[in-house]
Amino acid sequence: MTRGWGGWAVVVLALGCATASAQQPLDWPRESPPPPLPARQVHFPPYEIRTLSNGLQVVVVMHHEQPAVNLRLMVGAGAASDPIGKKGVAALVGQLLDQGTATRTATEIAEAIDYVGGVLSVGAGTDLSFVNVLVMRDSFDFAVDLLAEITRTPSFELAEIERQRQQVLSGIQVSLDDPAYLAGVVFSRLVYGEHPYGMPHNGTRQSVLSISQEDLQDFHMAHYAPNNALVAIVGDVAAEEAFASVERVFSDWERRPLPPSPSTELPEPIRRVVVVDKPGSVQTAIRVGHVALPRDSPDHLTFDVALKILGGEGGNRLGSVLRTERSLTYAASADVASRRFGGDFMAKTDTRSDATAEALRLMVEEVSRLRRERVSRRELENAQAYLSGTFPLTIEAPNAIAAQVLESLLYGLDLDDLPRYPQRINAVTVDDIQRVSREYLQPQRLSVVLVGEAATFMGDLAGVGFGDVEVLSVADLERFLGSGTAQAVFDSPLLAP
Repeated sequence: MTRGWGGWAVVVLALGCATASAQQPLDWPRESPPPPLPARQVHFPPYEIRTLSNGLQVVVVMHHEQPAVNLRLMVGAGAASDPIGKKGVAALVGQLLDQGTATRTATEIAEAIDYVGGVLSVGAGTDLSFVNVLVMRDSFDFAVDLLAEITRTPSFELAEIERQRQQVLSGIQVSLDDPAYLAGVVFSRLVYGEHPYGMPHNGTRQSVLSISQEDLQDFHMAHYAPNNALVAIVGDVAAEEAFASVERVFSDWERRPLPPSPSTELPEPIRRVVVVDKPGSVQTAIRVGHVALPRDSPDHLTFDVALKILGGEGGNRLGSVLRTERSLTYAASADVASRRFGGDFMAKTDTRSDATAEALRLMVEEVSRLRRERVSRRELENAQAYLSGTFPLTIEAPNAIAAQVLESLLYGLDLDDLPRYPQRINAVTVDDIQRVSREYLQPQRLSVVLVGEAATFMGDLAGVGFGDVEVLSVADLERFLGSGTAQAVFDSPLLAP
């Protein structure tokens, strides 16, 4: 086959271009991610709030995009309100709410919700307990009745108590082998001390075994009251219909005097390093942090953005240093946990055992750098773009809207701030980030927890500035978890501050 001169010219030209291109430096991979897409318009659905004569606060959010309704009731008491020496009562009460009522057994409740194709969930957190019912629009009346029944008349049958108790005890036993759980338990204890926030959420083996039917009934009677509860109804329902239904099933719920709230006094941050020795571990769980600000603080949003730059979505200096630059971990993060009466911030990662000291040094250095140096405008803009850009996804489903609305009410926040979240995020400045970082971060007073094989890294800790270390064995932690109030181990000379 012969080619004309024109064909050869094209080939030669192509080869020449290829050679020239090979000599040009390739701009790949990019040093920075592509810019974010334009922000989506946020349309928060309309809502109305009313309070019944017995003190029950009710919010109805009209959301007609799906033929579904979410009903969520929140009680302002959780694990932090457990009686002294009875840790785990709130959690056990929460688990038992749908395990039988005055008129239905656990099986009958499960069959009823399944019959209408709904979802029922119950439980307790640190500051709250909840009942959540999600149904299609045509089952709304059924859902309102079920919500009231489960909240007001749980039976606490002895057989169900024992069944749930054994599940809790099994969970505690399994958790003793989980480095993440051990790190979290010790971290909370170091940060919060004797405050209820520092105690295990589900209780200890000894405390759970000591819980009686009367303890559960007393907790329910004391805290499950209309003047200590909020109801959110979100979905394809008219406001007047929703308010009338709530009035029908809750108007005769009698308000009662409430027990004192947990103390707002939290311990000052103090530098302590505790190693939980787990021989044979190939990784170390690292937790670093200290007490921070409560959820209703006016600086909460700005501090949250600062922590996103340190170790969250849209930023993550920790991930860049520990994973991308040093290959010490698969993931690293930092978060702020803000509750009703206080909060904490925690940076965390897992690394191979022989890299423990270096990973810890780098984490503390990044906390210090955030406080010491101004963040770049690009870092702030990336965090803002992520937070404001993902906000519409958090208000797409009725249950997600209900959770956000009730959280705002529980913490005494302004509901009008919810739809303005993207604007508030984007109003944060570099100066704001520097101010809150300097005000709330104390790198010299960090609580540090390391869970792993101590022999592989103990000798390296002094070299990175952590010479004063306290060591616990898993057996120590088992005694700690079995001591009812957690006082036995943490008041010993070993862990005395």
